[in-house]
Amino acid sequence: MSKLQAALDEYLAVHRALGFKLRLAGDLLRRFVDFADRKGAAYITSELALAWATQPAAAQPAQWASRLGMVRRFALYCSANDSRTTVPPSDLLPHRYHRPDPYLYRDEEITRLLQAARRLPSATGLRPHTFVTLFGLYVATGLRANEPLRLDRDDVDLVNGVLTIRDTKFGKSRYVPLHPSTQRALQRYAARRDHWCHDLDTPSFFVSDRGTRLTHWCVRWTFVKLSHEIGLRAAGDSRGPRLHDLRHRLAINTLLGWYQRGVDVERHLPQLSTYLGHAHITDTYWYLTATPKLLHYALRHVERSKQGKRP
Repeated sequence: MSKLQAALDEYLAVHRALGFKLRLAGDLLRRFVDFADRKGAAYITSELALAWATQPAAAQPAQWASRLGMVRRFALYCSANDSRTTVPPSDLLPHRYHRPDPYLYRDEEITRLLQAARRLPSATGLRPHTFVTLFGLYVATGLRANEPLRLDRDDVDLVNGVLTIRDTKFGKSRYVPLHPSTQRALQRYAARRDHWCHDLDTPSFFVSDRGTRLTHWCVRWTFVKLSHEIGLRAAGDSRGPRLHDLRHRLAINTLLGWYQRGVDVERHLPQLSTYLGHAHITDTYWYLTATPKLLHYALRHVERSKQGKRP
């Protein structure tokens, strides 16, 4: 084992003990160390970090900057034990990730998506019900794309209408209450699943025709296929509306509804942040500028507050 490999093992162990998961960063840093070993490098230099970070050549500059940032933080750790280590300057790759504008699905587009899901072919008859219920759950709850896929049957309280979302993006768990109509939809799906799939080997709530847990790749592939079918994406388009935009839709529509009803948005924003599972309320504040209509309401609220008027 090289010194860099040993340092990386220690770096990951320390940070994970502090509660950081570093799943993606851990995988990428192992690739960096392998790259360094192939180059015969015993310590980190700016040149070595830059050469690795700017791969692949076709990637977005923001992706290069993100990769370099991971190496930079690792280099800071290594520099305490190896004076030969060079920490790459923070402005070496100044590019930053910019969130794509959310796509706001219209009600009729969601209806067409669910109708297309009902027509999916299936060996057992379960697949259409699985995807109709899954896509409907995204719409109704704004869950992240992978969160429903990780639900086990014990995480879905069909009696009280509550989901337990465990070990989420930021290592936290949370409860997500369900609307009665969503609760009934999950009850119907569970009954069909248990009727058609006996002796399941997986505890997963959502299952494939084979009785296995759905994968994120399978769900994304199905969504893209249906998106092309119903015209959400043109033929040949590799980009377009995403599953994650259904989460944006719920957040933005919630905020718009609050403004239109005169609700004190600033006071209730922490509730929405908790519901969505954001680690920081600043992530929820982003939605206030996500669309022109919502930004208009937010600015009008600020102006009225300056004038001492009620929202």
